[in-house]
Formats: sequence, structure tokens, C-alpha cells
Amino acid sequence: MSAWDWERPEELSERMDTFLVDGATCDKLEEVARPPFDRAVLGDLGVTGVEFAAWKSRHPAALASDVVPLRAPDAEAAPGRVYRVDGEALFAALDICEPLPFADGSVDWVYAEHLVEHVSLGAGIDWLTEVRRILAPGGVLRLTTPDLATYVDGYLAGNTFFSRHRKRMRAAGLGPPMPARRAFMFNQIFYLYGHRWLYDFEEMCYALDAAGFSSEDVRRCSFREGARPDVADLDRVLRNDESMYVEVVKRDT
Repeated sequence: MSAWDWERPEELSERMDTFLVDGATCDKLEEVARPPFDRAVLGDLGVTGVEFAAWKSRHPAALASDVVPLRAPDAEAAPGRVYRVDGEALFAALDICEPLPFADGSVDWVYAEHLVEHVSLGAGIDWLTEVRRILAPGGVLRLTTPDLATYVDGYLAGNTFFSRHRKRMRAAGLGPPMPARRAFMFNQIFYLYGHRWLYDFEEMCYALDAAGFSSEDVRRCSFREGARPDVADLDRVLRNDESMYVEVVKRDT
């Protein structure tokens, strides 16, 4: 992606939208299942969990999903249907602002990295309520999201975190250097990338509790550390400096 002006959020949003649409391509899409999906159907597909906001998951037993559908030269993923992508991974186009096409208790885990902040608090709670519904008792939800507290601490501490974050983003080749101003660095987490609601740990506990999980069961984790190592290993290195890692296990009752 070519350089952009960090101080024009609308321009960056347009570029990101174009990047997402252009990047959602594959060589072959083969439809393998249609909703509704119960545990038996998913089991036949080898699926134990869902990774949201991903066109392809690194987990061998995942159903990857994204609101932007994958496209092949002769086909496009229809919403809600499951496709085998390039003869390997599984994908479904899902909108987290809509009911999920899965039966109650049909998956053992759900993973979402930097997703929930892109919808309003109400929409986020509705999605988390759906996630709780589709998780089997004892199932694990792992969320990562930008940590508002990290940004507040960075602002107050005089740019220590911000300096590291700017260097990391630059090393990743994501646009021109970010401005060094603390106010800019604080504002960008609110106004860039299409963010709608930011969380600290307390706010995340509130949303999970409102969705029917018990806030007492919410656990803050470290990068690639959690109740299920196979799921925690989905954390991406690029975002670990700014991310909050949270897990909650669905109770049996």
C-alpha cells in the first residue's frame, strides 16, 4: 500500500477498504456446506472453532471468517456458506452484526484479533452474546483488542510506548512514519482504522458480563499464553505491543 497522510483518517479508511477488497482473493472456492451448522456438520468438516476477522486461519481445525467475502476468478463466497479455499482451509463470510449461523454449543473455541473495537459497544455485546451461545460448555473465547490503558499510560509517561510503537509500524512497512506528537498518537487509536469503541480490561469485563459470561471468569493473558495453547498461538506478532489479551471460559451452567 502506498504512503498516506496519517492526519487524514477518512483517506486511510478508504485505502484500507480498498486494500481489504483487493486482498480477499484466492484461486479456488468450493462450497462444502450451507447453514445451519450444528456440531455434527462442523465435526464432519473437521472444525472445532471459529476464527473471526481472518480469510485463512493458521489453526488446522478452524473455520476462518470475515465480513469481506473471498473471491476466486469464477466465484465469490456467499454469506453464511462454508467454502474450501484452494483445496485446504475453510472459510465463511460472516457479519458479526448479524446472528451467527451456528447451533447452540456447536464449537469449542472462538478467536478474534482486533475485531470487537470496529463495532459499537451494543453491537459488540450482541456479538459476544452470540459467541457465548455457540460455545460448548467449557469452551474458550479469546479476544485481542487495542488496550486503551496502554495508550493512556503512553501519553502520561512521555512517549515511551509511542516511540516503540512508531518504530514497529515503520519496520512493518505500514505507511510513512507516524508523527511523534503524543496527542496524535493518542488520537489515532480512536479515529484511524475504523474503530468504534475502545476497551480497557474493566470495559471488556463489562461487555462480557453483559453478554452472559461471568466477569469473575474473565482472565487477562499474555501474548500467545492461554488456556488453549493452540488458540493462543494465533496471536500475531505485529500487534503485541498495543494489544490486550483476554480469555473467558463458558461455564457448564
